[in-house]
Amino acid sequence: MTTRVYLRTFAALLALLALTWGSAYINLGAWNAPIALSVAVAKAALIALFFMHLRGSRSLLYLVAASGILWLIILLGLALSDYMTRSFVG
Repeated sequence: MTTRVYLRTFAALLALLALTWGSAYINLGAWNAPIALSVAVAKAALIALFFMHLRGSRSLLYLVAASGILWLIILLGLALSDYMTRSFVG
């Protein structure tokens, strides 16, 4: 990849960082968390596609990346199910 692609990706990441920083100071009510999570997913996708070289790679690498994300979802689901089923005394 050329240097221009990396510079554009870096500029996009800086813009998303500014959006994250700016949205932290604006009270959007219930929309604060979804906006922050969507910006975080966009930043993670840019990093995975360009800096981890997923863009333009073989489909086996996509399968490995997707299995990592699936494993993260499974672990978060198990942790949340344990947390939600505990009885709180109070």
